[in-house]
Amino acid sequence: MHPSQVLFPGAQQPVSLPVCDHYAGSEKLMRKSMALQQELGPRFDITFDCEDGAAAGNEAAHAELVASLIAGPDNVHRRIGARLHDVGHAHFEQDVAIICGAAARELAYVMLPKPEGIADVLRALESINRVTAGAGRAQLPVQVLIETHGALADAARIAALPQVQSLSFGVMDFVSAHYGAIPGSAMRSPGQFDHPLVRRAKLEIAAACHAHGKVPSHNVTTDIKNPAAVADDARRAAQEFGYTRMWSIHPDQIRPIVQAMSPSTEEAELAAQILLKAQSVQWGPIQHLGNLHDRASYRYYWSILQRAHATGVALPPETLVWFAAGDSPSTTQ
Repeated sequence: MHPSQVLFPGAQQPVSLPVCDHYAGSEKLMRKSMALQQELGPRFDITFDCEDGAAAGNEAAHAELVASLIAGPDNVHRRIGARLHDVGHAHFEQDVAIICGAAARELAYVMLPKPEGIADVLRALESINRVTAGAGRAQLPVQVLIETHGALADAARIAALPQVQSLSFGVMDFVSAHYGAIPGSAMRSPGQFDHPLVRRAKLEIAAACHAHGKVPSHNVTTDIKNPAAVADDARRAAQEFGYTRMWSIHPDQIRPIVQAMSPSTEEAELAAQILLKAQSVQWGPIQHLGNLHDRASYRYYWSILQRAHATGVALPPETLVWFAAGDSPSTTQ
């Protein structure tokens, strides 16, 4: 039996997504990021931006460009999503009609920014589902950007929605929403990891996601000229705050994020050894290197192995059958 069938019997499997979400808001950057994804493979997602990362004043044409690129032949891995305007924006419904209508089948997901709470998310889902159903796509995955007080208060309720697969933290808008009570230094490192209110927000988002089997996605590193800074932020986000995905805003940030959030070769090898031994005894308890393991630890090591495979870490050939086409729920809910 497949590990997922054994370890999550009768339950919704936790969502697993590529560890890096790269944002691009201009045609030049969109095409550049698509070319890089073709080169590296689906080790990172791309989100085409219609909101803060895009120019203002030509919204309909921009949405049409986004839809045409996502539905076009260069989207070879089908791992490109779109960030729409927020549900209260004058162009939200237009974004949904154009992008979700024309590229419903090829969209990996849509990102919803700036909800004030769960009511905004439900309102957005109603519009999205109405359009995508007409285009032949049901239950398009949705990701939600948590950057307001109301959305943070509702984080667990939002994460519990079946169609939501990930929550992202918007640190800059969140800090700004405190009107100077949180210093600007908390928008970047080390302040973003040290200020109590920002730490609280990050931890609540991560906890809400893990409670409902969803993916917590960490905010950007604004220092685009320092790969070491983004790598350190990714490492801290993963190891100290439980984030398994992070935003990129420059192509040079993609590789450091992927590397920092990937399991090590040693971790992946240990996970493979334990799971293969477990499979050989029909997933009963085993002893490995003097330690007892059962299905509780198997679920942990299966998550490690999934992330290792998704990020290109070399795995023993015996495990590759678990990731054959149609067998791995790597980007499903």
